[in-house]
Amino acid sequence: MGRWEPGAAGRLRVAAMELYAERGFDRTTVAEIADRAGVTARTFFRHFADKREVLFGGSEQLEEHLVAALAAAPADASPMAAVTAAVLASADYFADLPREDARRRAAVIASTPELRERELIKMASLTTALAGALRDRGVEPAVAALAAETGVGVFKVAFERWIAAPDDVPIGDVIRATLQDFSALTA
Repeated sequence: MGRWEPGAAGRLRVAAMELYAERGFDRTTVAEIADRAGVTARTFFRHFADKREVLFGGSEQLEEHLVAALAAAPADASPMAAVTAAVLASADYFADLPREDARRRAAVIASTPELRERELIKMASLTTALAGALRDRGVEPAVAALAAETGVGVFKVAFERWIAAPDDVPIGDVIRATLQDFSALTA
């Protein structure tokens, strides 16, 4: 096993997802993931803090991407329009994500209470970040919280719809359709 082999993080992700699907998250060890990827457990920990992070790595980058999109919204945009800009920007972030990978990840998370809890924490962190970005734009805290919660709810539903959609339906189309459904609810 090479200590500094290129592509180790990608191989570790693939190995982990295969093992989670075969054995379940709880019955898979870091040592097994590393062995399947052809690296040492020490190499695993250079790339991931723990085996959950194989599934949740990148959350911070997504959060940064959405906050930047919200901050870039026109200064006169309403709080909900700014949040909508952020939700729409998630399509760019996920454009190259293979849908089958997203489906596998979702299935692993759905099968494990600890992972469902971690997903909720991830969504709460995203909500907090968007609300903070809205407050930075001068939005009153209660309104910022409501807009951020709503936006993250739309994002979550859109992502779930995208996973369930046929493979030829782009994520951006699903997000726009979900935003239209939301608008119809408030009309």
